[in-house]
Amino acid sequence: MKIGILKTDDVRKELVGEFGEYPEMFADLLRDQDSNLEFNTYEVQHGQYPDHIDEVDAYLITGSKTGVYDDKPWIAPLMDFVRKLHGEKKPTIGICFGHQLIAQALGGRARKSDKGWGLGVHTYEMQETPSWMSEPAPNFSLLVTHQDQVDQLPLGGRVLASSEFCPMAMVQVDDHMLSFQAHPEFTKPYSNSLMELRREAFGEAVVDKGQESLKNDIHENAVARWMLEFLRQ
Repeated sequence: MKIGILKTDDVRKELVGEFGEYPEMFADLLRDQDSNLEFNTYEVQHGQYPDHIDEVDAYLITGSKTGVYDDKPWIAPLMDFVRKLHGEKKPTIGICFGHQLIAQALGGRARKSDKGWGLGVHTYEMQETPSWMSEPAPNFSLLVTHQDQVDQLPLGGRVLASSEFCPMAMVQVDDHMLSFQAHPEFTKPYSNSLMELRREAFGEAVVDKGQESLKNDIHENAVARWMLEFLRQ
């Protein structure tokens, strides 16, 4: 399977040398489950798109510091492309910003949450076990860095997992789009370094709480298997 990564941001320059860029993080995560996977990266934040929608088998939209509601010239064309993917029923995964963008493009809504920043390890309760999931679990935990959230589902969307902090944390749209607010591609060292780097912006108390949560387990490998199962169904 060849996956097209729609890259919507760059890792901060202070961290990229140690942790790599987002497409590398996703490739490492998913190749741990299937070493035969191939990846193409498209810098959609700079207007780069595939020549043809079937250039790859599936798509993955990365996270971004940008809000889906921000007035950036590359966001509207990306929403148009998401609507095209939806119309063609192309298998697509959205992560964080990608999760929010799918909702915003398809009739839902994402906005800045009055709950503030979510950092560190968050746990989600499954609300529905879809038929494609071969390893269902009652809950799972992943790393997060966000203050925006989906607060209105896209057309055809249903909530698969939620938390008190983030009620629409995992969403499936029809049978071809799946999205997560959390970051399965993040590692604990990267999350810790990002929190420390942005301590002033996030706030001392929020960072301290987020760093303390790094003691908890995360289930990135199980989620990676879910992602691949979904894309292959």
